[in-house]
Amino acid sequence: MDRVLTIPNGISALRLAGVPLFLWLVLGPRSATADYWAVGVLMAAGISDWLDGKIARALNQTSRLGQLLDPAADRLYIAATIVALAVRDVIPWWLVAVLALRELTVGAALATLRRRAGFGTLQVSFVGKAATLCLLYAFPLLFLGDHPGWGGTLARILGWAFATWGTVLYWWAAMLYLSQVKSLIGDIATSLGDHARP
Repeated sequence: MDRVLTIPNGISALRLAGVPLFLWLVLGPRSATADYWAVGVLMAAGISDWLDGKIARALNQTSRLGQLLDPAADRLYIAATIVALAVRDVIPWWLVAVLALRELTVGAALATLRRRAGFGTLQVSFVGKAATLCLLYAFPLLFLGDHPGWGGTLARILGWAFATWGTVLYWWAAMLYLSQVKSLIGDIATSLGDHARP
């Protein structure tokens, strides 16, 4: 469980290394070629997100580092992507605010859990993974939708469909995490109360 040098951890590290490359491609050259490469980086991130979990389970290579790296890479990609696309005027800033508020809400709940219970990680939910995948599909499509032609129009429609579902699922996952935090803190408070009785 405490292993560091595993295949899934290597994939997660590579995914993290792709974040600055993606940002440079989107905000640097601002050419059609760079945009397509940026979409390729996002697609690779989405595939690797699915792949590292599959490999971890198949080879029994789950680790605490992996449990931290995987969601961290997901969140970093989402944050970098929404900010970059908002700067490029591909998505509106209100969507950035809605997703950022979700991250702050979950972050505050985890900080409370860490302070009261001594730990600050939760089991990643299926809803949360589905939300992440929807958003990782949405952003490349919205990016491609910023280009002219019927392909751009189709990509924009599909992108907004994935973005809408992803945002709803992202907040649903947040509610599930908040419920977990409340339950864990309640269980700990009950346990402490039982121990305090003579």
